[in-house]
Amino acid sequence: MEILPTILPGIFLALIILYTGLFTVKQQTAVILERLGKFSGVKGPGLHLKIPIIDKVSGRINLKIQQLDVIVETKTLDDVFVKLKVSVQYKVLPEKIYDAFYKLEDPQEQITSYVFDTVRAEVPKMKLDDVFVRKDDIAMAIKRELEEAMNEYGYGIVKALVTDIDPDVAVKHAMNRINAAEREKVAAEYDGEAERIRIVAKARAEAESKRLQGQGIADQRREIARGLEESVEVLNRVGINSQEASSLIVITQHYDTLHSLGENTNSNLILMPNSPTSASDMLTSMVTAFAAVSKLKEGKTEK
Repeated sequence: MEILPTILPGIFLALIILYTGLFTVKQQTAVILERLGKFSGVKGPGLHLKIPIIDKVSGRINLKIQQLDVIVETKTLDDVFVKLKVSVQYKVLPEKIYDAFYKLEDPQEQITSYVFDTVRAEVPKMKLDDVFVRKDDIAMAIKRELEEAMNEYGYGIVKALVTDIDPDVAVKHAMNRINAAEREKVAAEYDGEAERIRIVAKARAEAESKRLQGQGIADQRREIARGLEESVEVLNRVGINSQEASSLIVITQHYDTLHSLGENTNSNLILMPNSPTSASDMLTSMVTAFAAVSKLKEGKTEK
């Protein structure tokens, strides 16, 4: 019992040393250990022991892939101000943990500066439309510049992405109006082409209709002439000569016309002259005219 008070301080001191000397490191993490202010080594994941008071954990380095979003405002070749959101994915190189911890005070600030410098060097060479089309070229240029600069400080660039391109609000409205006007122009061209097709189709239909109508009239007149010829032949058989038969047919058609007009009470048509002999006189005049024309043709032929 007398020994216990003597041992207790030693046990207590040993526990303090163990407690302050033991430390753990998580997965995907590295610990920088210094001895009396000087770099001593890098400790990986697991349980480690350090000398209390002499050794010190100066910092912990995250070895996971990290992402930094940078928004850069710059001007394009056609004098349009645009904001680009650049996402840079980076990580600490395991073989260069010392450089990553001791050479850079603020790696994110360093990466941001290089992103600004690269974007403002590349985008002013392009027009606004080219910025949208060639955003992958911009991202590759950023990655290339960052790799050359950050590898020296122990950081590797996994990927650089241009995730957003945001022009000024007025420029976006103007682009939308241009796009709408272009679409309206195309729609008008299609409407005009459709109207042209309708007009051509209608004209063709009307031409076909008139052709068929003329053919119908010609067929009708041909049948009327054939009917008149047959009527004259029938009348000739009963002893009526051609002149008398023609007069009879004309008079019959004349009275048929009068009958048709009488059926339509709203007709304002007046036949001049309108006597029973008018049809016969008309036929006589036509025969005389035809005979005169025939004699004239015969005279020209003899000459």
